[in-house]
Amino acid sequence: MSDFDVLVVGSGPGGQKAAIAAAKLERRVAVVERRNMIGGVCINTGTIPSKTLREAVLYLTGLNQREMYGQSYRVKDEVTVGDLGIRTQHVIGREVDVIRSQLSRNHVAVLNGTGRFVDPHTVSVVDEHGNDVKVTADKIVVAVGTRPARPASVEFDEQTVIDSDGILNLPSVPDSLVVVGAGVIGIEYASMFAALGTKVTVVERRERMLDFCDLEIVEALKYHLRDLAVTFRFGETVAAVERRPRGAITLLESGKKIPAATVMYSAGRHGMTDDLGLAAAGLTADDRGRITVDAVYRTAVPHIYAVGDVIGFPSLAATSMEQGRIAAHHACGEPLGGLSALQPIGIYTIPEISFIGQTEDELTHSHVPFEVGISRYRELARGQIIGDTYGMLKLLVSPEDRSLLGVHVFGTGATELLHIGQAVMGCGGTIDYLVDAVFNYPTLAESYKVAALDAMNKLRRVAKFEL
Repeated sequence: MSDFDVLVVGSGPGGQKAAIAAAKLERRVAVVERRNMIGGVCINTGTIPSKTLREAVLYLTGLNQREMYGQSYRVKDEVTVGDLGIRTQHVIGREVDVIRSQLSRNHVAVLNGTGRFVDPHTVSVVDEHGNDVKVTADKIVVAVGTRPARPASVEFDEQTVIDSDGILNLPSVPDSLVVVGAGVIGIEYASMFAALGTKVTVVERRERMLDFCDLEIVEALKYHLRDLAVTFRFGETVAAVERRPRGAITLLESGKKIPAATVMYSAGRHGMTDDLGLAAAGLTADDRGRITVDAVYRTAVPHIYAVGDVIGFPSLAATSMEQGRIAAHHACGEPLGGLSALQPIGIYTIPEISFIGQTEDELTHSHVPFEVGISRYRELARGQIIGDTYGMLKLLVSPEDRSLLGVHVFGTGATELLHIGQAVMGCGGTIDYLVDAVFNYPTLAESYKVAALDAMNKLRRVAKFEL
């Protein structure tokens, strides 16, 4: 008889939810995690710290209030790393306590240490003192997460040349920063440090950033970031980074030189499978450390599952949680339906971006007709009250049945506001519902009604011309 029915390696969003779901199904469950990493990368170095840092930046810089009180408004004139770290460490501590409590309440054993496969059913757990305990399980869920990818050609020193983990440990707020890579993480940190007054330069080898987002929304974000003095270098590749006593010089293949106190590489992420001993379990990972799974997150070895960032796209905490729950139920013989194709995306830049469904470009390329309904925060009383005059909400509507094909939001509360559109789309609703609904006033949610009316009026105008 095995030690556990289900063993979960990793306690991030996917691993945590897999463990609790299996425990709710009355299985004997254990989680393997390093003592200082309960909650995984999400809680300790990734999602929660970066989003808490963002909140601290917004508060301490008074950025959201400058529309009302002038561009010189500040809550604190000189924002230090210590100011930012107080809030971050407080939230991390509270979140770790919550997770420990949840695992304890559900009788999930926590095995402190690093896990490594000995054979397909056995995992060796080595703690910080070198003690090695071997545990067996009928089913195993791999949820080890990822780490920032580090190109071999780059000399990281944790002070001048850093990755997204290192940026949380900077000794001071740099006066200048080069961000290499305009993906989600790169742009999130670029916007935060720009808000702090750091002179930020973003270098991206592609011709645009966030190319999976709606172009109009991205252009709005780019305009706002340029207003914060961010410089963009698109279509540029970094040839080398040379450290200097006062920082570093980033050399581009085009010949340009960019001096900065700090250089942050945001070159994607790599699955933390190198030391997992996958071969002993009969598994392999690709060149980015990712494990291949089927629709229920089962690997090539039927009793081993993998969830979260280690399986690749979409690599979101929210989807990882659902993947963990689905995998656990399947492993316990009580399968659930698969993950919905309709998943929200939230990007915590300053300001936020969030969307669900298709973009204008995707619909155009697929030859799917659509109409656009737009609401701008400056037209809403709530937008004026909170001082957000740049935000917008865009609805993409089918002219055939008036269903929602996509919802795209830019501005304050975008990641919260999106879920109204998600609910309408998930229930197969149309803009008729939004037109007829009564929204609290004044709210940002009212933007749905304004955008729906805009789309409805455009559809009515087209119908008149067709008569």
